[in-house]
Amino acid sequence: MHGYTHDKDNYAKRLRRVEGQVRGLARMIDNDEYCIDVLTQISATTKALQAVALGLLDEHLKHCVSEALTEGGEQAEEKVREASDAIARLVKS
Repeated sequence: MHGYTHDKDNYAKRLRRVEGQVRGLARMIDNDEYCIDVLTQISATTKALQAVALGLLDEHLKHCVSEALTEGGEQAEEKVREASDAIARLVKS
């Protein structure tokens, strides 16, 4: 079981909302909306995706990484490395 499983419905709902935002962005482009308005909506969509990513990262640390650390060994090192890599990707984006 993944760390986010207990909150899966909430994550799915948030991602459907982001999906709607992206469709709205496409409509804005199709309708030749003002560029600053489009950029504002892109920023809002980006923030929404970042919120989902941070929530998933938090769940990963609380569940997957802490469980692996309790067990120790190579799996613990692997989970910590995965988390560090994920954080690095989020910081770069």
